[in-house]
Amino acid sequence: MKNIRTLGELKETGYQSKSIKDELRDNLVKKIKNKETTFTGVHGYENSVIPDLERAILSRHNINLLGLRGQAKTRLARLMLNLLDEYIPILEGSEINDDPLNPISRFAVELIKEKGDDTPISWLHKSERFAEKLATPDVTVADIIGDVDPIKAANLKLSYADDRVIHYGMIPRANRCIFVINELPDLQARIQVALFNILQEGDIQIRGFKLRLPLDIQFVFTANPEDYTNRGSIVTPLKDRIGSQILTHYPEDIKTARKITEQESNLVEGQKDSVYVPELAKDLLEQVVFEARKSEYIDIKSGVSARLSITAFENLLSTAERRALITGESKTTLRLSDFVGVIPAITGKVELVYEGEQEGAAFVAMTLIGDAIKHLFVEHFPKIEKLQRQDEDTPYDDIVSWFFNQKDGFELLDDLRDKEYHSLLKNITPLDDLLGKYQPNLSSEDTFFMKEFVLWALAEYKLLSKQRFAESIQFKDPYGSFIRGV
Repeated sequence: MKNIRTLGELKETGYQSKSIKDELRDNLVKKIKNKETTFTGVHGYENSVIPDLERAILSRHNINLLGLRGQAKTRLARLMLNLLDEYIPILEGSEINDDPLNPISRFAVELIKEKGDDTPISWLHKSERFAEKLATPDVTVADIIGDVDPIKAANLKLSYADDRVIHYGMIPRANRCIFVINELPDLQARIQVALFNILQEGDIQIRGFKLRLPLDIQFVFTANPEDYTNRGSIVTPLKDRIGSQILTHYPEDIKTARKITEQESNLVEGQKDSVYVPELAKDLLEQVVFEARKSEYIDIKSGVSARLSITAFENLLSTAERRALITGESKTTLRLSDFVGVIPAITGKVELVYEGEQEGAAFVAMTLIGDAIKHLFVEHFPKIEKLQRQDEDTPYDDIVSWFFNQKDGFELLDDLRDKEYHSLLKNITPLDDLLGKYQPNLSSEDTFFMKEFVLWALAEYKLLSKQRFAESIQFKDPYGSFIRGV
């Protein structure tokens, strides 16, 4: 089809035009019948958002994706490109992608009238059929719909009464395309009003011109529910004209969250090869984000983006890589103490409430790591009760006793070589007994991370004390030094 260059040749092929909504619908029907995945690379929405989105496309609706930040709203809109035809014909030279068989602009109508079947056409690839605008308070009607162009009027020696002096905005230029407006509530109410006729009646109004341009556009809007009260709202008549409003959400389990993080992390190939990451470390990182979404220190309504776990994972590997570079080792294994390196990724991604601001962002980040450790600890070892009888034995008594006998405590420096790090943890012999009993199938690569994980957990449950210094973490028995002093 791409070899066809004139309107006459296009007619001879029997080509039938269709609207973009019909195009999306027809291609979606084919994919569903063929059992193909419609929105690849989006995890956790298989039984919620994607079915709603498919129903909206089958209904030929304009769509509003409503959800907190970092919930793949814009990605879903971009993936709709995969449901478009590979190429469509347009009239060559048209500013608004006129359909050769159904022209709507004055330019196109006059060109066909002049040249007939010899009218030149070109082909537009689906990758070029996507337009996106971030709604900001400074957006004007001229930006998105159009305005009178005095320079064009002067060059063509046209009166301002002639509609050829109009300069089209982003929406008319996105004719026969998917047009996305991100953060719709941020768009001023008067600009939202300007969209009414485009969505419903198919005409545009520019500086007194009322043009009947039945634009063929698939609109996708995105919005954050927090914006409805903080910065603006979607005006009711505009909401009424949007066919389907679809609610997005965060991953509901760690397995799904891990898929997203591993897929989206921008890692250098050398990092993957030089840093071994235990499975527990990956789970722990995702659990930190889950804890953030329910933390009393964080504004829940603002949301905690999936970008937190992605950037935190990148920081985590970089922390281990930096240590290996300092010690001159070609390979290393991630340590729990490396989680201190993810604090900058956490503090930049969360909105703190008043109590969180009072405690400080770094404190909140460390609290989230501690809460995640406590959550995962009970999945691997017996639960530590807050209250227990004095004569009752626990699986952790030998470890606590070992620390009781250490006068100066136990210190792990950040930049220890792997051999030195392993040697220090091997000295805590009760750890081997605990892991042998409750984690007998643990791989050798994961053993030392698990040992440090136990120490952090015991510190969170107040059986040990943990103190962070500039270049190390120190563990002590919380009562030993006091008793020895007495």
